Amino acid sequence: MSHTTTARAARAARTATARAVTDILQPRNVLLVGMLGIGVAAAGDWTGLPWGLLGALCAGLIPAAYIEWERGRGTWGDRHVVDRTQRAPIFLVILASLGVGSTVMVIGGAPRGILLAMLTLWAMTVVLLTVNTIWKISVDSAVAAAVVSLLAAVHTPWWLLGTPLAAAVCWSRVALRYHTVAQTLAGAAAGAATGATTALLLT
Repeated sequence: MSHTTTARAARAARTATARAVTDILQPRNVLLVGMLGIGVAAAGDWTGLPWGLLGALCAGLIPAAYIEWERGRGTWGDRHVVDRTQRAPIFLVILASLGVGSTVMVIGGAPRGILLAMLTLWAMTVVLLTVNTIWKISVDSAVAAAVVSLLAAVHTPWWLLGTPLAAAVCWSRVALRYHTVAQTLAGAAAGAATGATTALLLT
């Protein structure tokens, strides 16, 4: 096998791995698992599952459904929406969805931890929307880092051991050329700040 063929095979394997990572750890999946965990941790038992499911619905599943709907209309080619200038509607849907979910949690008396997680995710989305007006920050990296840091804040710092998963998301976004290293690091920083803010509010 020639050096060129070997290099091409290595690049293909790298791309396939990055694609698998970015698809498995996409925001809706990370938020579904993460918010369920945050709900249980915030309540202290299984009664937090419905609140976690509500959080996952508002933070991840509804926005993902909106993206799929727009894709079906031909607005965007895929879920990544690589054109920064087309992303504003997604952020607005996320903000509205998180706002409604947080309101329901306040009215329903949700555990404080899951409510604070929702509010800080809302604030993170405002930051991402603001930055996105001038620069393409990585949302996938932000969500991955946010969920790890939120679980650490609401449950136990041991969840910070999940940081390599967030790092894997950052790597995959760069490997697939959706983002630069700086854009993924900025997203991850925004996500980490979300968990840190929640931790401060819980103290």
